[in-house]
Amino acid sequence: MSIFSENIRRLRHKKQVSQAAIAEYLGLTKQAYSLYETDRREPDFDTLVKLAEYFDTDTDCLLKGEDNAAVSDSRLKFALFGDAEIDDDVLDDVKRLAKLQLELRRSKEKEKEDSKDK
Repeated sequence: MSIFSENIRRLRHKKQVSQAAIAEYLGLTKQAYSLYETDRREPDFDTLVKLAEYFDTDTDCLLKGEDNAAVSDSRLKFALFGDAEIDDDVLDDVKRLAKLQLELRRSKEKEKEDSKDK
């Protein structure tokens, strides 16, 4: 089994979600997603990025098993706040707000696409 397939299986169990839930998020069948976890298929680039977003990690973590979250968090703190002392709770709030904004933007884009189709 590849590092990738082991990582997505581990992350799915950690998040306590089903293969079907992830497949729905990705726009795939459960069977297609299952092939990723059993190392019989590899995702295309867009799907890999969506998986990283879903598991709130980066593609390096999925592909290599390297969890760069701590490094990324410290860099993110510095980029957003400079040398100011910011605790992890504040950073988590900022991440949640950014995700909410992204979801709202995607929702608006989808509404525009749907209205164009009509």
